[in-house]
Amino acid sequence: MSKPMDLKIQGLAQSAGGRVRREKSGLRHSAAALILAALGCLAALRAVAAPSLLIELNSGDVLYQDHATQPWFPASLTKLMTVYVALKAVQDHRISLDTPLTVSARASAMPPSKMAFRPGTLVTLDTALKILMVKSANDVAVTVAEGVSGSVEAFAGEMNAAASSLGLQQSHFVNPNGLPDPNHYSSARDLAVLARALYLSFPEHADLFDIGALEMDGRVITNHNNLLGRYPGVDGMKTGFTCAAGFNVVASATQGGKKLIAVVLGAPNVALRTIKAAALFDRGFAGIDRPSGTLAGLSLQGGAPPDMGNAVCRNRGRAIAEFSAENEQLIAPLEAANSQAFASTQGSAFYSSSALSRMSPMATRITLVPAPTFEPVPIAIAGYAAPASVARGAPANTQTPPAVSAYAPAVSPALAATSAQLKPDDQALPMKGGAKPSRHARALAARHLAAAQAARRETHGKIAEASSKKTKTAHHGHAGAAQTADAVGDADAASAVKPGRAAKGRHGKDKAAHIKSAETPAPSGKTKAQGHLKQQPAKTSSAKANSAEAAPKAGQAGAKKAETSE
Repeated sequence: MSKPMDLKIQGLAQSAGGRVRREKSGLRHSAAALILAALGCLAALRAVAAPSLLIELNSGDVLYQDHATQPWFPASLTKLMTVYVALKAVQDHRISLDTPLTVSARASAMPPSKMAFRPGTLVTLDTALKILMVKSANDVAVTVAEGVSGSVEAFAGEMNAAASSLGLQQSHFVNPNGLPDPNHYSSARDLAVLARALYLSFPEHADLFDIGALEMDGRVITNHNNLLGRYPGVDGMKTGFTCAAGFNVVASATQGGKKLIAVVLGAPNVALRTIKAAALFDRGFAGIDRPSGTLAGLSLQGGAPPDMGNAVCRNRGRAIAEFSAENEQLIAPLEAANSQAFASTQGSAFYSSSALSRMSPMATRITLVPAPTFEPVPIAIAGYAAPASVARGAPANTQTPPAVSAYAPAVSPALAATSAQLKPDDQALPMKGGAKPSRHARALAARHLAAAQAARRETHGKIAEASSKKTKTAHHGHAGAAQTADAVGDADAASAVKPGRAAKGRHGKDKAAHIKSAETPAPSGKTKAQGHLKQQPAKTSSAKANSAEAAPKAGQAGAKKAETSE
């Protein structure tokens, strides 16, 4: 190969290598840019995701907070404010817990979760508040609002007035149930302030938030708060969910005389919400988180509440991964501290499952705890009234219609007063497999049976008479042929004609005599009627026609019998 050719090939190789290096460099820069963009997206998501807060009830000190002042949709946590306004009205003697509230058409039209009470149903305020905390019924929330303030709009005004007086600086309410509305929002900070106010302002009603289940008409309604009965010391409060808000919870727990309130917002599912709340309680009771300020000292964050619908109700895989990572970060210090405590008390040679379970954080095993069984609190409706709206302060119609039941009482009041007993219907016939009918009923059935049999005999007699008349006409037509026949044929013709002539000559005889002669046995062992039908097959069509004409009459008689029998 010539030298110029070698130089040319070498130049081409150097040029190609330069292009490869430049392409690799470009790919590295592109990858770096993509990584930075992804990190930026994650940072943006984390800036609005999963607010959480842990406070000490008595002092109001903040033990842990993460985006606690981020505006958020509260969902059914709104009902905590609904309960606050209602209890404040009771405290001010504007209404009592025994006051019956009327379910309006507006309340009945609310979407689930709901009790599905029909308009006009009466429930006391006490029952309604229990339903709010356990069932989280949207229809009952509207019933409470209308019963306390006269309308949903007036009640929302009272909610906002209460929020202002309590220092809820990031909250605005437009309805009593938390159904989605862009102008209905709060924050973890404000919800913690509200929860603390409920316990401190109405300590006599603290058990309202600790009801595990209700029972109404044999139906058991379980609380949505699955921390109750699972985490030691949990004694309230409320859960909430919408796609825009995610899975929210405000929970309280008491251990060793120390009461904590945890707020978790925007979880992608119930399990992760429960784990995070348990992790906050674990940290607070273990002393890992120390007071870092007060609720009033938290700096407020502006902006509109984020819509979590895509991350919670559609593409939740990414949200679950991120939320799980946050939970692991919360639990990691607990596991490290527990490992050290376990090693110092037990040593490296002694391990037991009970000791490990005592030392492991509750957050790591809260979802494995079986569902608890609660003794349900019985509730009932107070009756029914007209479904018209009831203005505030107007007396409710407490008169209820007679109770409707699928079962009759053992002894009605009228019978109890007169000691009279109902007699059975003499004409009643027993059902299949029932008791023996009475004598009168048996006699009545016998009369119906006899009438039916007489009708059948009469029908059969008419059919036989019509058939006999047609037979006589046919025999007269064969008389001439009998005279010219031979001896054997003459005898056969005579045997066929004589019965017809005998019947024709008996003008004074009645119908019963004719039927009796027709039933006299023939020498062949068959009746004359049977032999005649066999010898004259053409006559069968006329008999069938007569039978068809008589059939409707028999059917009418049977229908009449059936009507009287039943």
